[in-house]
Amino acid sequence: MTERILVVDDDPDHCALFEAMLGRLGYVAESTTSPHEALERIARDRYAAILTDLEMEEMSGLALCERLVGTAPHVPVIVITGHATIETAISAMRVGAYDYLTKPLDSKLLGLGVARAVQHSKLTTELKLLREEIGERSALAKALIGESSSMRRVHDLIDRVAGSDASVLIQGETGTGKELVARAIHAASARKDGPFVAINCAAVPANLLESELFGHAKGAFTDAKSQRQGLFLEASSGTLFLDEIGEMPLDMQAKLLRALQERRVRPVGSNQEVPFDARIIAATHRDLEADTLDHRFRQDLYYRINVVRITVPALRERGADILKLAVHFLDKFARRAGRERITLSPPRKN
Repeated sequence: MTERILVVDDDPDHCALFEAMLGRLGYVAESTTSPHEALERIARDRYAAILTDLEMEEMSGLALCERLVGTAPHVPVIVITGHATIETAISAMRVGAYDYLTKPLDSKLLGLGVARAVQHSKLTTELKLLREEIGERSALAKALIGESSSMRRVHDLIDRVAGSDASVLIQGETGTGKELVARAIHAASARKDGPFVAINCAAVPANLLESELFGHAKGAFTDAKSQRQGLFLEASSGTLFLDEIGEMPLDMQAKLLRALQERRVRPVGSNQEVPFDARIIAATHRDLEADTLDHRFRQDLYYRINVVRITVPALRERGADILKLAVHFLDKFARRAGRERITLSPPRKN
């Protein structure tokens, strides 16, 4: 058991006693005689529960409990007093106390009270994380509209690949939502708190693409007046999305392959390689497999980025989704134009 419990009592002897009792119960107990210090600790550190005395000179236990409920509502507070009355118990519950114990403390009752409080803290944290995950997945579901069998396959692949760091190649015609799929993978992954950095390889001139991706040293070329960090490093701890990778020149493909193999990049004009930590997701509207046969795309790079492939279906393959998409875009453009919601008329009867 590694749960940390904070004891707040202006009597040092009581603090020492409670620490000893909690230690015997298997908790990591800390104490302070200052309610204000307790507030600072809660803001700085993580505790599974708090035990506070009711009568303290600096601040009453009820006032401390009320402050804690406002600043750290996920941490249950147990109020302890040597003067038990129904009124004080009701007052403690009204300000948000999780439980109420009386002195002298019985070890078994203390153990039961703290165990319940710790379990409550765990459940509250798990519920918060679950709500966040559901919220993220709800946002994903709204972005990737469609329940046709082809779109269900896309959703399934996103769920399966999100938990790994495997490189993903997203294929699909222009306008099918390849970047939405990439963002969905990022949002469902362990890297979701890191940056999502995207670049359209077809939109950057060939002579600037290397600098954009790998960065450059000061003086590397005429306009390089300062050192610049490339997108590989900007995406560290997150995801780098290489859109339209099929348009990348062959010489740049060779440099990209080396970077992916070594997990290091060499900025333009520098002699030193710098490690990066970014997941790579690439996308293309081209048939890269056919391009490798025609020597327009490196076969070794193709195998490197095509660890997992997701094919985003075209609209003609998603007949069951057309009505949902139509409603979505009607709502979207009505909001953009500041108009009331527009609805589709019912189908005409022949």
